[in-house]
Amino acid sequence: MSENLGTAADPVYAPPTGKPLGTNNYFKFASWLVIPILKAITKRDWRGAENLPKSGPVIVVSNHISYADPLIFAHFLFANGRAPRFLGKASVFRIPIIGKIIAGSGQIPVERESENASRALVHAVAFLKAGHCLGVYPEGTLTRDKDSWPMVGKTGIARLALLTEATVIPCAQWGAVDILPAYAKIPHLWPRKKIVVQAGPPLDFTPWKGKAEDQESLVQATSYVMDVLTSMLEEIRGSKAPTVRFDPHTSDLPRTGNYKKGSQ
Repeated sequence: MSENLGTAADPVYAPPTGKPLGTNNYFKFASWLVIPILKAITKRDWRGAENLPKSGPVIVVSNHISYADPLIFAHFLFANGRAPRFLGKASVFRIPIIGKIIAGSGQIPVERESENASRALVHAVAFLKAGHCLGVYPEGTLTRDKDSWPMVGKTGIARLALLTEATVIPCAQWGAVDILPAYAKIPHLWPRKKIVVQAGPPLDFTPWKGKAEDQESLVQATSYVMDVLTSMLEEIRGSKAPTVRFDPHTSDLPRTGNYKKGSQ
């Protein structure tokens, strides 16, 4: 189990064990419940699994289009040898029973858009030092793009990659919106939906090495991450993304939460 062996101020996590690497009893219990359901409602097209390191610290990044994403992404990683750790929004951890399972499986709550949000980076670094597989959504929330293309990402992913020099694997995915559209509450289970998850080769952060504290470098490196994910998603979807990427910093929409609430 990936329990914190340090303190809240200086977390230290145990190295991953088990098979898939990083699993524990809570993770196994969740997989026994969730994976049969996912198999029943999806047709899976998984690509590029050979790019996922079988051991050692690794950051896997993906585009974010649906609340179903973490389950699908975790299934892809779990089935290919890694039980991932995510930094999830704190409200999910307060859901009875589900919150306990999520916390028990080693996931970490994050109070987004708060003074404590920066603590996520500390926990992420500690996970990677221990040799875990860390799942990250660079956009920080569901994309605000009207056609579900990746939007401008947060620079936390670039800072984390440059600080730790961990391997970063891009994973583009499509199909989750057919099961659970953005911010929808009722899933569409039948007929079975095709889900594509494609893992690409490691990203190259060499141009920005040693520049984890330089804001312009972080912006450039983050744009590079989102460019790769967008290109991969274009291949999956068979269409082109907008020339100008949606930027939540220049939009009137809220940074997090259901921006559609009240307008539906």
